[in-house]
Amino acid sequence: MEKVTLNNGISMPLEGFGVFQITDSRECEEVTWGALKAGYRMIDTAAAYGNEEAVGRAIRKSGIPREEIFIVSKLWLQDYGYENAQNGLKVSLKKLGQEYVDLYLLHQPLGDTMGAWRALEDAYQEGRVRAIGVANFSPAQLTDFCESVTLRPAVDQVEIHPFFAQKIALDTMNEYGVQPQAWAPLAEGNFGIFSHPLLAEIGRRYGKSPAQVALRWNVQRGISVIPKTTHCRYVKQNLDIWNFQLTEEEMTQVDSLDMGHSEIVDFNNPAFIRKLHNWKIHS
Repeated sequence: MEKVTLNNGISMPLEGFGVFQITDSRECEEVTWGALKAGYRMIDTAAAYGNEEAVGRAIRKSGIPREEIFIVSKLWLQDYGYENAQNGLKVSLKKLGQEYVDLYLLHQPLGDTMGAWRALEDAYQEGRVRAIGVANFSPAQLTDFCESVTLRPAVDQVEIHPFFAQKIALDTMNEYGVQPQAWAPLAEGNFGIFSHPLLAEIGRRYGKSPAQVALRWNVQRGISVIPKTTHCRYVKQNLDIWNFQLTEEEMTQVDSLDMGHSEIVDFNNPAFIRKLHNWKIHS
């Protein structure tokens, strides 16, 4: 497993296991435990996913030393603002059963991001988080944020897959020393990605699946990926991407699939933004 060094000097695996939409507590615990057994050493969760407790149980059940596991979680929009963010992190740590998380992100680029960020900065200085970052920040939003804060984000976790390559976002992150991390690196199963003719053709040359080609394409661009699956076979298969390398020509061919926009979320849709603001994860 390759790692990348974040802008504060800590190392983060380039591949991890995501648990978004795994809402059944027992299933989440079992599949996370299975992922750790298979060799994953980064687990990505969030307060809004409602499964931090299950992830925490799986980590303890694995018996793997804490320092070998990289835990990512996220503060939900409802808990933005300085004092709310302090409490939000406290709740997440309690649910995870941990004294610290390795990476803690602002989940959305909305609301009182500055107040929440100050709380994350304090938590970083206190050692309750080893790195802090953001998620879903567009190139313009990330630019404004980095120009406004003292401690720049270590990571921006955004949608990146062959059909939405995010070149401008990557260029912006590179300019500010922010590590890209891809949610939905398999496009949430859209666009026929699991049987796509081009990805399948490339995969046959290496004995790999279209999904493995898509993941390999991202990590070769230096992008951390957090694929999610509840199937044991694919948990292992998604991790088996470190023994082959795409050629420059193959990378360019995959690049050609980029549509230049997302068909999963639309942050320019006022109704979607209202939905995020009204999504309450606690009373």
